[in-house]
Amino acid sequence: MKWRLIIGHMKTIDVRLGQNSYNVHIGSGILNQTGQRLKELGNSDKAVIITNPVIKKLYGIRLRQNLVDAGNKVTILEVPDGEKHKSLESAGKLYQQLAEFGAERSTLILALGGGVIGDLAGFVAATYMRGVPLVQLPTTLLAQCDSSIGGKTAVNHGQLKNEIGAFYQPKITISDITTLKTLRQEELTSGLAEVIKSALIKDELFFVYLEKNLDLIKALDDNVLETIVAKSAQIKAEIVESDEMDMGLRNILNFGHTIGHAVESVTNFQVAHCQAVAIGMVAAAKIASELDILDSGNVTRIKNLMEKARLTTKLPPIEVKQVIQTMRYDKKVQNGKIRFVLPRNIGQVFITDDVSPAMIEKVLEEMI
Repeated sequence: MKWRLIIGHMKTIDVRLGQNSYNVHIGSGILNQTGQRLKELGNSDKAVIITNPVIKKLYGIRLRQNLVDAGNKVTILEVPDGEKHKSLESAGKLYQQLAEFGAERSTLILALGGGVIGDLAGFVAATYMRGVPLVQLPTTLLAQCDSSIGGKTAVNHGQLKNEIGAFYQPKITISDITTLKTLRQEELTSGLAEVIKSALIKDELFFVYLEKNLDLIKALDDNVLETIVAKSAQIKAEIVESDEMDMGLRNILNFGHTIGHAVESVTNFQVAHCQAVAIGMVAAAKIASELDILDSGNVTRIKNLMEKARLTTKLPPIEVKQVIQTMRYDKKVQNGKIRFVLPRNIGQVFITDDVSPAMIEKVLEEMI
């Protein structure tokens, strides 16, 4: 599958899922086209924007006016910023506000924000009146490249992270790369971890492109940003098309996450998700090298790109045995065996449960 070029340099990715098919539009300034694009979809003239206070000020007010100008009745519902608000409690408040607005089964829910808003608003759209139309409007690099594509929606509950949710595809995703210009440095770095992951699991030439253009990415060059978002979205779309319900191939998207999630947990989430996943990807590459599957030169290339992207490649001072013990509780464990996504080459990975705890311990000890 290739992206389609549209007038004005916008790229469009087709996500082919039968009746659940939709387009991902990527370009500069295209948030201003939202009202017109929704009119073309032929949905309701009533819309609800779900966002957080910061994004509301930056883009929400302008988006509401764009939708009003296109003939819609619109309200904005705010959710406080932060992962802790991706909860059943927040969903309950939104259900009540939707009812007070008079939202019907045809009312559009627009998720304007990063991954937290996308997950929460998506979950609410999937469950309110047993499903209302969803539009994803991601404003972070991580959300544009990954979480806004593929239909996974969820909330957290207590210690259950993302384990209460539904598969629910949007009607359309609109990724305006100009929203990336207002990201904090750590948010850009967070997204870069997922961009690099996309290249490592599926496309060696994309990895080479990242090696050559990382400085332009960090400088927020429009053309390069558009390219990396489109390419990452294309890779994610291809995998989702092959495994919409996450029963097999889609597991390769967890590259770096097995060790990464354990590092997050052991450090009580003092290590950011993107940094933990970067550690996990480098560790997986080192394990593959120890097993004579991946050339050591490619391990060095992976490590160098991570470090250039300001991602960490070393473990914090933690107890390695505790990391391994925590990995045994990973939801990808089957029959007591830890399942890993390992690289055969840059752009080619496979899933295995044939990695010994001793091998994991050896590699992690060397990374402290």
